Amino acid sequence: MEFGIFVQGYVGKRAETDPEAEHKALMEETEYVIQADRSGFKYAWASEHHFLEEYSHLSANDVYLGYLAHATERIHLGSGIFNPLAPVNHPVKVAEKVAMLDHLSGGRFEFGSGRGAGSHEILGFFPGITDMNHTKELWEETIAEFPKMWLQDEYEGFQGKHWSLPPRKILPKPYGKSHPAMWYAAGSPSSYAMAGRKGLGVLGFSVQKVSDMEWVVESYKTAIKEARAVGDFVNDNVMVTSTAICAETHDKAVEIAVGGGLNYLQSLLFRYHDTFPRPEGIPEWPELLPEYSAEIIELLIQEELMICGDPSEVLAQCKRWEQAGADQLSFGLPIGISYEDTMNTIKLIGEHVIPEIDTDPVHRTTRFRQAAAD
Repeated sequence: MEFGIFVQGYVGKRAETDPEAEHKALMEETEYVIQADRSGFKYAWASEHHFLEEYSHLSANDVYLGYLAHATERIHLGSGIFNPLAPVNHPVKVAEKVAMLDHLSGGRFEFGSGRGAGSHEILGFFPGITDMNHTKELWEETIAEFPKMWLQDEYEGFQGKHWSLPPRKILPKPYGKSHPAMWYAAGSPSSYAMAGRKGLGVLGFSVQKVSDMEWVVESYKTAIKEARAVGDFVNDNVMVTSTAICAETHDKAVEIAVGGGLNYLQSLLFRYHDTFPRPEGIPEWPELLPEYSAEIIELLIQEELMICGDPSEVLAQCKRWEQAGADQLSFGLPIGISYEDTMNTIKLIGEHVIPEIDTDPVHRTTRFRQAAAD
């Protein structure tokens, strides 16, 4: 199993007391990615969200990832996601950004796509539309066109229901042979099998705990065995996200978690991601989850809903995800904890956890891409 981190420009309540909270959040998260690169993490994912106040201010993630391409050396940089729906980003512009970032990163870019985070975001770009399923049709129409834009000398053009383009040379082409690995952000369990049938990796932002993982990964792995890949190769990959706090002692990690504002982050998540299944006990916004006590944190650890503890405990918790079938575990770092504690989490996981689990020096997606190019 490989490791990654996930950043999204979360501001939260800090803006109430600090006029530079937005700037600090974005700059601190670049430092987290740079440290993750040094600490042996293989992937860093950056969100694309719009209109999601406090929850995510990382809207222009292509600009953000371009900076990180120069600031890092080994870590793969992924769009988590680029939205390829024509009213949001014209597909040709998305194809160009992917290829450009592939060059700037020296072949380290990962192309994650999706349809947005929920009704507040998605319907902002579709005035007059109330059916969220409308965007499925746009995504389905578009996703298979990207490999053609990258690999055909002159793209043959496209005439679809929602967008069109005459034959044109789409430039630049990706760096080297083939193209970046393609992923889909799965917001519901049924999306896993759909992605598998198309040969796409899954960005599993909707998986909450290890027991959720076991059956959705089975549906994905079954589907991908008979994939008709939309790209140049099958990206047999399931990435899942989990909160992670690692400290020198268990008690210190729990103390950090209690002060991390995790209840507010979770409340915002279900405020905006209203297409996700809503677990029992999650209140409707603006009502918030209660603040987490040490007892609640211990329960979340026990129920495998968060990774938290000293390095040996975190190692055991990560191995549970590996046993459940995750190909990549990506940490959404707790937003409310201090910069120093977050950097310490990254360093401790890099020193004590990753070397015990990820022993392959080559990225999984690199092997797939290289095989397609041979």
